Amino acid sequence: MGCGRVGASLAGALERIGHEVAIIDRDETAFLRLDPDFAGHRVVGMGFDRDVLVSAGIEKAEAFAAVSSGDNSNIISARVARETFGVDKVVARIYDAKRAAVYERLGIPTVATVPWATDRFLHNLLRDDPTTKWRDPSGSVAVVLLDFHDAWIGKKLSVLEDATNSRAAFVIRFGSGLLPDKRTVIQAGDEVYVAAVSGTVAEAIALAGNPPPSDD
Repeated sequence: MGCGRVGASLAGALERIGHEVAIIDRDETAFLRLDPDFAGHRVVGMGFDRDVLVSAGIEKAEAFAAVSSGDNSNIISARVARETFGVDKVVARIYDAKRAAVYERLGIPTVATVPWATDRFLHNLLRDDPTTKWRDPSGSVAVVLLDFHDAWIGKKLSVLEDATNSRAAFVIRFGSGLLPDKRTVIQAGDEVYVAAVSGTVAEAIALAGNPPPSDD
């Protein structure tokens, strides 16, 4: 719910990693922020209106993110998704940090800081464990451990970099660290740490969990 910069980015990222997405906004022109090839469902209306939510497919939704510009709209829609429709994973964007803490205690995960919003939403929607190992002081770049699909074994690490839009930082192999180069091939048991720009971290992790793209 909400097709601002974060909502549009989140919707696009979820779709690229294989999820079916519906996005709600009361302003139809907000959908212009979406990628031209976005194939998800666009719904015009208020995100806390039950009929609007039903039209967006809330009854079958596995997750719901409230990312409009209004704290009240976000928390109301998040509570309706959780309490009325029983959506398991619900996340709300709250600008007021004090209010965010209150809703966290009520069991609704919140995101109160803008720079890491897309990453935090994706982690709350898709994952339970934190994977970020380091961030630079500005929060612009993060180093994360990729839990890659077994089908990547035997592939060049550079292919994984391209697929996840990240850069390999180092690899732990047989308990020892190594700095990879263009010839490095992923082996079973490798721990691959990559650097990625904030806003693309969770997407990189999810893409690494998928099989490599077809060579066709």
